[in-house]
This record gives sequence, structure tokens and C-alpha cells, in this order.
Amino acid sequence: MRKQLLALLFLLPFFTNAQNAPAVDTSWVRNNYTKTEHAVAMRDGVKLYTVIYTPKDGQAYPVLMQRTPYSAGPYGENNYRRRLGPNTSLMRDKYIFVYQDARGRYKSEGNFREMTPAIANKKSAKDVDESSDTYDTIEWLLKNTKTNGNVGIYGISFPGYYSSAALPDAHPALKAVSPQAPMSDEFIGDDCYHNGAFFLMDNFGFYSGFDGPKSANGENYERFFRAGSADAYQYFLDFGPLKKANASPFFSDPNSVWRQVVAHPVYDEFWQSRNIKQHLKNVKPAVLVVGGWFDAEDLYGALKTYSAIEKQSPGNNARLVMGPWTHGGWASPSWKSFANYQFGADVNKYYQDEIETKFFDFYLKDKGSFNQAEVTVFETGSNQWKNYDIWPPKNSIPTAYYFGDKGKLSATKPDAVKSVSEYVSDPAKPVPYTNVILGRRNNEYMAEDQRFAAQRPDVLVFQTDSLTSDVTLTGEIAANLFVSMSGTDADFIVKVIDVWPAGAVLPAAEQGQRPVQMGGYQQMVRAEVFRGKFRNSFSKPEPFTKDKIEKVSFKLNEVAHTFKKGHKMMIQVQSSWFPLVDRNPQKFINIFEANEQDFQKSKIVIHHDAKNSSNVVLPVLK
Repeated sequence: MRKQLLALLFLLPFFTNAQNAPAVDTSWVRNNYTKTEHAVAMRDGVKLYTVIYTPKDGQAYPVLMQRTPYSAGPYGENNYRRRLGPNTSLMRDKYIFVYQDARGRYKSEGNFREMTPAIANKKSAKDVDESSDTYDTIEWLLKNTKTNGNVGIYGISFPGYYSSAALPDAHPALKAVSPQAPMSDEFIGDDCYHNGAFFLMDNFGFYSGFDGPKSANGENYERFFRAGSADAYQYFLDFGPLKKANASPFFSDPNSVWRQVVAHPVYDEFWQSRNIKQHLKNVKPAVLVVGGWFDAEDLYGALKTYSAIEKQSPGNNARLVMGPWTHGGWASPSWKSFANYQFGADVNKYYQDEIETKFFDFYLKDKGSFNQAEVTVFETGSNQWKNYDIWPPKNSIPTAYYFGDKGKLSATKPDAVKSVSEYVSDPAKPVPYTNVILGRRNNEYMAEDQRFAAQRPDVLVFQTDSLTSDVTLTGEIAANLFVSMSGTDADFIVKVIDVWPAGAVLPAAEQGQRPVQMGGYQQMVRAEVFRGKFRNSFSKPEPFTKDKIEKVSFKLNEVAHTFKKGHKMMIQVQSSWFPLVDRNPQKFINIFEANEQDFQKSKIVIHHDAKNSSNVVLPVLK
């Protein structure tokens, strides 16, 4: 979960330890910046630990700030970071760089809250949230640094959320904000749950370290536990029901964030109050939202943060950039390929030089120009940057592709009186999310070859004939399933896949490497899970009735991808995605209270006849 790349990598998923990357060479920062550390008082008296790097030349500069729960360190005024800011160009351009430990984290006072609920109408100094903490920090910085009066804030993942949370009732000096892969709604699409389905592997690994006891000096956290395994699939299968995780040697502390997360398995006030999107109204600063198509943590957050600003803040100055990145990949020195995708150029050089640097320079220094399109997306498959003035673009036409007999996928609605495909879902033998045996999450699963899944009897496959021309999808995908089952609950995973033709070969990415054989490769383009009991409401789950046909509809995250001529479009449907997602007992129950005997096989039937026409709606660009 929530892992920032480079000097401060957010925690690598599953059984890894988060530490600040050791400084390799701090000499340039040391020679050009002076570091100071301060305890900055908020309106309620709580002091937040704030680290400031000020250019030594004595000139006035804008502030560029990151607020983080992952440490503002290294601590001590003689210990320097080796890199400042979101990219090295901005560091060398000179800004006053500020890092602050969020309330309750590391050396800051107060109590930490997972995605602190925003308070829309603050009535006293005791009403504090991330917006007020940002406001008060900016007020202090304006009085205590040699700034030109302009402030920017940025961050990836959790710091991306803090960037979003600075937007409601923003300080007038806050001119430029860049939420990058921001968390936005942890029950619907970010980190903790996706459409009510619990993301087991990431949560288990992340909270084992993030939420452990703090050291006396506040500079480190101990892990709740260390669990080592080379095979996460087998580890969690052997682990059994998740109620075991609430006791020693795991999350025995009833106040831990893990315990809070699993205590709220429905979309109740706990989650609703933490949905920052509903507060993104009347946004005044310029905003640059950044996300990655292969972001396994917060793809939803980037897309929906931008959408929320567009819908709720008329006349806003927000832009969206989506590239072919994993979580935070745009902060890497270069990015030329991912999995079996080869992009043909360093996409990070374009992003950092032409978009990110120009954004902050223009709005904070009044330097140069910033004429970036409203929406800039990298289109996979064709390897092209595309610009749009609205998202999704106006000429993206929602087009239904219907499931049919013998695994057919077609834009023609079926006319059969009865037509079904079925499988038996067995929680004792769940479908793995990846074909790679690892003790941590395989980040490349989002572009992985899905032939390993297609060969299983508990995975349905529907595909088109070979395409006679290119087909480009640009926008949101929807799944409409007509289902019946022998149990009372089930998960549904829908995957959109690009099937390469026989004999296809990708040239070697670099000299000396071999060409990549792609014939028959089933390249995942987009996938999402939905917990069936939430089909009518995320707040009020309902059991299924045995053998009764019901409609399950849900959205997959947006996509920008071209299926080339000669390829096929494929849809796979399954009911487990393990251990990325926890096992559904397929019995209507609070899964965190389930016992071993509650897990049962279920026959899942997908209907695709004239009346019950299961389909996916794809955003076909015309």
C-alpha cells in the first residue's frame, strides 16, 4: 500500500520494512540549502514537527511543502536529504522546501487519524483537520521564512491525500497544489477496500509496520510483528479466517488502525466521513492531479479526485495527468518500460520537465508559461500522449459488449431464450491474482499475462474475433452481470484483456536483450473486484437468494488503451483474486467474524440470454 518511490519509498507491499533510503550524497543540498527544524503550533496548541530547507543565497523564494505520515526526516539539523522536492529540476531552481510530520506521526504532537475527517464548518479552535493544519502551517511560514508569499503543496499517496485535504478553505497564499496518486475513498476504491472487497495482502503488510509503537524520541516505529514467507498465496491460505489477525501475535491492540479498518466492513459513517472528495468544493488554487495506469494502490484516487473537483468547483483551474506508471513511478529518474510494455521514450523526462516543473514555476514564481491541456493521458497500446479538453473525451462512446455462448464477446445483444456460463468457486482453492510466486505483491499483475487464469475451470472467458481495425478505449468501463448462485454472497472480478495475435514479437527494449515473444499473450488492461452483497447499497449489504437471478453492476477504473488490428478483446470473470483480495466465504456473514466452517463452495452462474444479457460497457473512441 501507499508506497512512494525514490528516497522515501512508501511501504513495499507485504512483509517489507519501510525505512528512509540512506542518503548517498547530500553535498549539493548541503552546499545550497540551510536546514532548520521547528515545532509549529496549530490553533489548538498542538505542535507539528516541521523541517525547512532554505536556499543560502538570501533571495525570497516560494514555499514548496510536503506533509507526510512517513517521516519528515532525516532528523537533526546536520542531517540532510540528498534530494528535495518532487524532482531535481525544481530543487536546482531553488524553493524553500518544507517537510512536516502529520499530526500524531513521528515527532509531531497530537493524535493520528487515518484520513482525518474534514470539518466543513469549524466553530472553535478545537475543530481541527488537515485543512486547518495546512492553513496554520502556511500562516507560520509566511511570518518566519523569507518567502515571496506563494506556497505550493505536493505529495504521492498519503501525502497526496494531505495535498487534496489542503484544498477546502485553502489559505490565500496556497497557489499550486499537486495531489499525486492521492487516497480519496478507502472503502470504494483506494487501499483498504475496493467496492467493499478487502485488500488483504496490502493491508496486512502495511499496517504491521505503519501503526506499530512509536519510539521515545518519535523517530521510528516498531512493527507489530514480522511474518516472512516466500509464497504469499500459501501463507494466507494457511492463515485461515481473518479473525485470527485480531489477536496476538498480530493486531492485538484494539486501537490499531487495522482493528479500526476491519471493524467497519460496510460503508458507514467511519468511511463516509473520511471521503475527502465530498469536500472538494470552491477550490481556488491551481491543481495538478497525477496518477498512473498501473497504480495498484490509488488509481481510483487520482481519477476521482480530479472528477470531484470538476463536478463541485465550477470555474476551477485543475488539470489531470495520467501516465503509464506504477504508484509514484513519475518521481523516478526515468521510465521507459513496465512489464512487457515498452514506451519508446523516457516518459518521465517529458512529465517532469514539461508539466510538473512548469506548473510550479508558473504558479509560484510567475516564471515562463503553463499551457498544458486540461487532460493529458498516455495511451497504452499505441504509446502516445493524448490531450483532451474534457475527461472522458466527448467522442468516447459507451458501447456494450455482450457475453455469449461458447465464450463469444460481441456488440450484438444475444437473442437466446436461455444461455448461461457457470463455474464452481471454492474458497479452499481461490484463483491467484498473479502467476508469480512471491512473498510480496507482484506490481506487474496489472499488466500480466492472464493465460494462467484462463486455463482454470473457475474463470470464464469471453472474447471477440480478431479485430479488423484498431479499437481505442478512453474512459470508464462498466460491468453489468446477471448472476445466480447456490450461496448467499460472492465476489465478482471482471478483467479487460488485450489478446496478442499468434507470432507477435516485441523488439528488444535495449541493446543486447532478446525480443519478447507475445504470441497469444493475454495482457491485462484493467480489472476490478466487487463484493456482491453490496449490489444495492454499500451501507446495507443484502444476501443473495439461492438460484435467483440478480443484476450486479459496478464501474471499473478508466482506461486509455488501443487494441491493435489483429488483436482480440477479452473479458474474464471469476470470483476470487487471492491473496490480493480476502476470501469471500460465499455465505452472507461479516467476513472478519467468519470461522473455517463458514467458507463453502458455490456454483456461480452468469446469464447471457435475451432477457438477462450480461455485458461490459467499453468507452470506444470514435
